[in-house]
Amino acid sequence: MSGEDNNDFDARVPDTHKNSVEGNAGEKQLASSSTRYACGLSALTTDERDAGAFARAIAAEAAKIDAGFALLFFSQSLVDAAALSQALETHAPALAYAGCSTAGEITPQGLEEGHVLALLLPSASFSTASTMVENLSSSGMDRITGEVAGLRRLLRGRAGYEGTKGTFALCFIDGLSYAEEAVTSAIHWGLDDIPLIGGSAGDDLKFETTCLISNGKVASDSAVIVLIATEIPFHVFKTDNFTPTDEKLVVTASDPDHRIVREFNATNAAEEYAASVGIVPQTLTPLSFASHPVVVKVGGEYYCRSIQRMHPDGSLSFFCAIDDGVVLSIAQPKNMVESTRAALEDVSDRLGGIDMILGFDCVLRRLDARNRQVFRDISELYRVNNVIGFGTYGEQYRSMHLNQTFTGIAFGERQAAE
Repeated sequence: MSGEDNNDFDARVPDTHKNSVEGNAGEKQLASSSTRYACGLSALTTDERDAGAFARAIAAEAAKIDAGFALLFFSQSLVDAAALSQALETHAPALAYAGCSTAGEITPQGLEEGHVLALLLPSASFSTASTMVENLSSSGMDRITGEVAGLRRLLRGRAGYEGTKGTFALCFIDGLSYAEEAVTSAIHWGLDDIPLIGGSAGDDLKFETTCLISNGKVASDSAVIVLIATEIPFHVFKTDNFTPTDEKLVVTASDPDHRIVREFNATNAAEEYAASVGIVPQTLTPLSFASHPVVVKVGGEYYCRSIQRMHPDGSLSFFCAIDDGVVLSIAQPKNMVESTRAALEDVSDRLGGIDMILGFDCVLRRLDARNRQVFRDISELYRVNNVIGFGTYGEQYRSMHLNQTFTGIAFGERQAAE
């Protein structure tokens, strides 16, 4: 993208084209999609495997917009986390960054798979502070709350902080850590009234190892916390597309530490679930679980408790915490396209127009969209509303860890902030 001033384009239409990065000998090594939004944020994406070339593209764009921080979301099937981190350290040493592996990406072109995406935050409009909390399985929650308090102090000392008008927090957590509920609660506790959203790192539905990166660190069993203060108007929101039915499943035998349910209603978990939704147990797949979610009632609201997979013994692994005595309701899906469109229209009304959205979309929504043949419609809805982000193994929203939900932060137009 050219380096000229971008004030001459419609604030609601991002400036997008292909960038080429030249190698040492002048040969073209990478064509990466580059999109600059009216609020100043810039997104780069590629499906090329060359981490070095992508890091050089990031460095070039960061220099053009004076970006001090980058968010990175990547398919481990495309690029190795350590290689990406090393490339950034080599080619963009002054750029702070954080991010995680994915279960699909949301690029400016819509829903994608096998991509790497970078979102650059210009220093003129965004002040940031971030940290990685390692070894979640052995971390006390007090430590995490303390880390958040330290980040808040750090952010207040950042150059440009005094000119900002609002602060929000992002978190990315190992989606196979079994720790999201406790970590989300601990982060939220330390934030006071700062809104929190985020997503659990994925690994393209392999359920083996997810990875997080932060300023040279690469780790699993970890979480990344980012505090961001900005002059740009924003709104944090969530949306889902299910309603509870009267069909109940009571957890009567489970392994809470590993989020495994062995029995519902004193019957083999897979058999009882399958009977409740009218499916033969042997044919249960992630698509089945995405199309027939179960929900739990917390504080008067229903939240999804999505099933990850079935084991050979008929036990079921969940994406969320589960325990004996929990009462789940089979949920009936609503029209995903219409419910998502309504949510985005509500956000647009609140902001006076959406410039772009950073979104965290449960991978089960993606699977369900394919199953119901609305994948292209959802992808187009994200494209026209300038949504970018990634497919998750769970979503964070304020104090809650959720499933089968879209959580997002929408940014308004720069003019509205001035």
